[in-house]
Amino acid sequence: MKRVYIAGPMTGLPHFNYPAFNAAAERLRALGFDVENPAENPVPNCGTWLGYMRMAIRQLVTCDGVALLPGWKGSRGARIERWLAGMLGLAVVTESTIQQGPEALDA
Repeated sequence: MKRVYIAGPMTGLPHFNYPAFNAAAERLRALGFDVENPAENPVPNCGTWLGYMRMAIRQLVTCDGVALLPGWKGSRGARIERWLAGMLGLAVVTESTIQQGPEALDA
């Protein structure tokens, strides 16, 4: 099974954009992906953006690829996650392009 991390904008959006993250996670899991969804993370003890990013990066490095949600370019965190995934050689795709299933991460 291929493991995918969901990256996208959260800060400043209603409900931190969790509905979009959760909907993407549901679609990706239905296609057979093992999904790391940062919207499912607990609030870090420090409650800061950096605390959330520390959790996110730990998740991201366990994955084969990153699925980018719409608006990711406007998010500092998602840009960092996209950059790190590229530097690590992970597949980087938009969430909509991997609807074909885990084979999309074979590159």
